[in-house]
Amino acid sequence: MSTHLVIMAGGIGSRFWPMSTAERPKQFIDVLGCGRTLLQLTLDRFGTLCPPENVWIVTSAKYAELVHEQLPEVPVSNILLEPCRRNTAPCIAYVSWRIKSTDPKANIVVSPADHVVLNTDEFRRVIQSALRFTAETDSIVTLGMKPTRPETGYGYIQADLSVASARNREIFRVDSFHEKPDAETAERYIRRNNFFWNSGLFVFRVSTIVNALRIYAPQISSIFENLLPLYGTDREQAAIDEQFPLCESISIDYAVMEKADEIFVLPADFGWSDLGTWGSLRERTPKDVNGNACIGEKIDLYDSHDCIVHTTQERRVVVQGLDGYIVAEHDDTLLICRLSDEQLIRQFAS
Repeated sequence: MSTHLVIMAGGIGSRFWPMSTAERPKQFIDVLGCGRTLLQLTLDRFGTLCPPENVWIVTSAKYAELVHEQLPEVPVSNILLEPCRRNTAPCIAYVSWRIKSTDPKANIVVSPADHVVLNTDEFRRVIQSALRFTAETDSIVTLGMKPTRPETGYGYIQADLSVASARNREIFRVDSFHEKPDAETAERYIRRNNFFWNSGLFVFRVSTIVNALRIYAPQISSIFENLLPLYGTDREQAAIDEQFPLCESISIDYAVMEKADEIFVLPADFGWSDLGTWGSLRERTPKDVNGNACIGEKIDLYDSHDCIVHTTQERRVVVQGLDGYIVAEHDDTLLICRLSDEQLIRQFAS
């Protein structure tokens, strides 16, 4: 059974403005200041899981050149282009039927393109464990991150930890999925040991996911199943451009995960973050004795605390007397904003 990697890279978020914009979202930028974009780091962390010809990138048509530029090892034919946004269920349905057309026994890992993992060795071990489990069962495995704080920005997975799977003692049945909670509910979740952050990482056999889509999302499934004769031909993109907008806009969680029976979770801890905010980037970045996180070479801070400064271009940056601020520069734009008010950044970006 061959392994395929699917990276979903169609997001248009501009939360890291002024670095990220609608033309160049966060998955295509070097958020961490390490010389690699989040998209490149996503592929890097999977190591030798599968050959480049088994790597698939699903993205917006307007980002096709960015993907090819940043991941030249991935065949152009494996860069699947969505003509419009329809959430994760149509995205996963399209790529699953596309893989099934040439490899009906494939074992698939699906990953977002804009997350961060600190312990890549543990990450790879967990992925291999999940792949072995799905290779032997008609199951879908999602990775649940052990929570470290009462986070209101993530969805949660409630697991049944009373009995582990007989095939893999670190895998358990999912009881239910929960949407992003309020602060009080999040506090209650982390006091229990069976709630995990929903990472958006999934593992399944292609036959398992297409059968689940047939049952629980028949409208979406039928669209891509009917296109089977066109996959891999010069008629594929035109057909996708015509049919993809007809799909319901719905997440894979709502469409399949919350309805299907054989849904399992593998609780894991490998330093995961979805980097959805400047605050989450600060948490994942080494800090000085005053709690400041700096990404860039020429940064000096004085009398400042709990800030994040992201200035990776050539200018020298000196900051004095700020507490709890974002300072970010890109090209001709400088952002100075309180971390507590970073929800306003979308207004600035527009």
